[in-house]
Amino acid sequence: MKQTNQMGLPVLTTFTQILSFLNPSLFSPVHFRLSFGAFRELRAVFINVASGEKKHRGEKGAPRDGYPPEKPTNMAAGSARIVRYILFAFFGVMVLYFMSSSSIPRPQLPTTSELKGKQGTTPPGAPAGDVQAPPPMTIEKMAEASNAASVPAAPAPALTNPKQSNDGPTASIQSVAETSGERMNATFVTLARNSDLWEIVKSIRQVEDRFNRKFHYDWVFLNDKPFDMAFKNVTTSLISGKTHYGLIPEEHWSFPAHIDTDKARRVREDMAQRKIIYGDSISYRHMCRFESGFFFQHPLMQQFEWYWRVEPSIELYCDINYDTFKYMRDNNKKYSFVLSLYEYVETIPTLWDSVKTFMNSHPEHIAKDNGMEFLSGDGGESYNHCHFWSNFEIGNLNWLRSQAYTDYFNQLDKDGGFFYERWGDAPVHSIAAGLLLKKDEIHFFNDIAYYHVPFTHCPTGEQYRLDHKCHCNPKDNFDWKGYSCTSRFFDMMKMEKPAGYQDQKD
Repeated sequence: MKQTNQMGLPVLTTFTQILSFLNPSLFSPVHFRLSFGAFRELRAVFINVASGEKKHRGEKGAPRDGYPPEKPTNMAAGSARIVRYILFAFFGVMVLYFMSSSSIPRPQLPTTSELKGKQGTTPPGAPAGDVQAPPPMTIEKMAEASNAASVPAAPAPALTNPKQSNDGPTASIQSVAETSGERMNATFVTLARNSDLWEIVKSIRQVEDRFNRKFHYDWVFLNDKPFDMAFKNVTTSLISGKTHYGLIPEEHWSFPAHIDTDKARRVREDMAQRKIIYGDSISYRHMCRFESGFFFQHPLMQQFEWYWRVEPSIELYCDINYDTFKYMRDNNKKYSFVLSLYEYVETIPTLWDSVKTFMNSHPEHIAKDNGMEFLSGDGGESYNHCHFWSNFEIGNLNWLRSQAYTDYFNQLDKDGGFFYERWGDAPVHSIAAGLLLKKDEIHFFNDIAYYHVPFTHCPTGEQYRLDHKCHCNPKDNFDWKGYSCTSRFFDMMKMEKPAGYQDQKD
């Protein structure tokens, strides 16, 4: 009995050590070495038990000295069987453990510090603004953590900033996702109201899915009223870059001192009777003036060099697999478009007169080899009303901040056409690009398939649409219709029209 007890104690102790190391959360190479040492100890015990049984029974298993087998021998044999069972169980558990450990990756969940995000830098002289909580984990971020495991999204932290209701032009949010590689100093920019939330989120998803999930560029939202928390929370959760929320200064969204408001009111009443689109709207006029001369001056925009304008309810029909901002820089482009058309004549009857006044006053700003051919068929004597549709544009902010553009806008603003007529920012930007830039600095993004009610740009060329997972109907392409000006741009640039364009004409 003593012999059996002495051997059973190390068996029990060794088996306990082995089980203690089978916890997957504690497994490491060190634990493996320890458990392997325990296995060696168990193996030694097994050998001792087996040799003890042989010694007692004799070399061929016969009883020693003619005595019949005793009970301790049976106990030793039972101990040997127990050891064998333990070894088999140990090997089975270890094999299952290593198989499961090697086939199931373990994603790293974000730490608390990673979820807190980073507050954006406050531009010099700008009032303090809100800091929004970072978004929950998105599908893209979880996929980066593990391609096989499914991890629930982390809940957003509570919003505790006491200044949440005061939208300054520096409210910034950092996404959990980290960017990688070289990025341009660029941002998306959107002018929106709180009531636009469920329309702008459609645009955000389009931009993120087709482009920004690869590049994680920032996004600036501007409003003439403070953004509410619902708008901030939802938009932040969808955007992979940092988000900024700014309040438009009152002087950029009001009647300038030199405007006769009674005259402006009579103009709106007259346009309403003539049923001119947005003819009776005050806010639309403020928007056109702001987009023409002030959005790039906002404190939140001062830190950036490039912008991509996005409006509610747009669609991007094709994957964009390259950095459009880098393309603009590398190819010396400063303004771009995807759709062009003729402006409503009734909204800009005297716009070209103001432009000619500017050209006569500042001939030094008129670029050589400019795009006048796109704007006029008679060398600048009259305006043909062609413009690039500015609800989509990628451009250089330093150009808009230049002295040439500043003088141009100041002339138009002084003449009052934003309120005495209904000048839109699209012809204002287009005329500036056509006169102040070389025509080679304007780019047509044929490969960015785009929709803004009611017009569609769908790339001409079936193979391109297949390669870039496009879902637009080429029959809806507006480029070669009679009311489009894109053909005029191709002619000015001496660009060859794509194969099959004739089939898309009216």
